[in-house]
Amino acid sequence: MKQHHSDVHTLAAAYALNALEPAERKAFTDHLPQCQACREEVAEFEATAARLADAAAQYPPAAMKHHVMAAVDGVRQLPPRVPDTAPTATFGSALRRRAVPLALAASVVAAASFAGLAAWQNQQSEQYQQRATQAEQRLDDVSTVLAAPDARTAHGRASNGAATTVVASERQNRAVFTASGLPAPAPGKTYQLWLDHDGTMRPAGFIRQDGTVLIDGDTADAGAVGLTLEPAGGSRRPTSAPLLLMALPT
Repeated sequence: MKQHHSDVHTLAAAYALNALEPAERKAFTDHLPQCQACREEVAEFEATAARLADAAAQYPPAAMKHHVMAAVDGVRQLPPRVPDTAPTATFGSALRRRAVPLALAASVVAAASFAGLAAWQNQQSEQYQQRATQAEQRLDDVSTVLAAPDARTAHGRASNGAATTVVASERQNRAVFTASGLPAPAPGKTYQLWLDHDGTMRPAGFIRQDGTVLIDGDTADAGAVGLTLEPAGGSRRPTSAPLLLMALPT
């Protein structure tokens, strides 16, 4: 990315994402020890990137171990190996001959159990893969804004004490919202974001806990971003006093 040296303060997000060119990275690295504000911004963005990466990771479903162990209990073990001997018509050999169909039946039951387990695991895997793909897309969208050459940053504090950061890119008409120290909403409530268009508040997505989200909607004509506590599912218009209303960085 190309950026004038006088704008070195705006390189914090791109530095945290390792998106700077060598000359820019050296300039920012030289500047960093002398600027407390930039060091704090870099720490915030690195923590945000780590949370986004964790959201894109795939974890095995909690019930998988239980299902696997339950299926293992129904699998018949192989008999021990013994030296071959000449067959004799004994009572034991007759029992073994009769046991063959039973063993085959047990194998069929075990195979059916594993088939059902495999189908369940495949369904779970597809669901987790879909979630991971969505998380990766969100990570890409957020990273694109943070690393934009014209990215600008503004900080604020909500009335409930949460520290907030907004990074906006005018070229992309997009913005990213970060919250830290956001108290858990009451049951049946959710935090909703808004874009202020000349006094008209338009829904701009949700943030349910500490983290970073891409603000929904075109920020080109918006002057500010707001945060309210709304009923679960969101509202078409704010129904409570704003916890935060801060100007978008320009």
